[in-house]
Amino acid sequence: AMKINQNTVLQGKRVTLVPYTSAHVPRYHEWMQSEELQRLTASEPLSLEQEYEMQRSWRDDADKCTFIVLDTERWSGQARADEDCMVGDVNLFLTDPEDPTLGEIEIMIAEPSYRGRGFGKEATLMMMSYGVRNLGITKFEAKIGQENEASICMFKKLHFKEVAVNSVFQEVTLRLDVTDQTRRWLLEQTNHVEEKSYVELKLPAGVLET
Repeated sequence: AMKINQNTVLQGKRVTLVPYTSAHVPRYHEWMQSEELQRLTASEPLSLEQEYEMQRSWRDDADKCTFIVLDTERWSGQARADEDCMVGDVNLFLTDPEDPTLGEIEIMIAEPSYRGRGFGKEATLMMMSYGVRNLGITKFEAKIGQENEASICMFKKLHFKEVAVNSVFQEVTLRLDVTDQTRRWLLEQTNHVEEKSYVELKLPAGVLET
């Protein structure tokens, strides 16, 4: 089950990935009121209550893996609450019941001031590396709206190739097959990433629940 990452923190240079918890919902909900983000993520606006429902289903769903993307510097520097450091999210879906080694990846940098600064790239690489190491993923797909040139360009830089264009949904499908060479490259790109326990980071020393 995807609860695999519910206590996992991945700390990189720019971004830190943490599990999506109910504490993140209000900020996430605020983001998703933006028409631009609704368009870029092809999603409908939800009520706050629906967003909490979604978060619960994401947490318990066996074929989704979600991390909230935080700004490492803000988060580690000032011991701030996650909500103050949230910049987006990254997801991995197992979309093909016949093939559990295929992962569809999605990245959203919701905070405009963080776009174009390498945050999305690092978060995507970290998620891909996690998928390859922990979930047995050997093929990645990304489905991106045709107008989202920045995102398409980023995935191409990460060696994804365009394999299909759906003119009805106006989206492009990009794909990357994980060869031994790709795997080595991915692990090299993410060898600075530290894996930590979310529970231990969230609780003050000495009150670790048993």
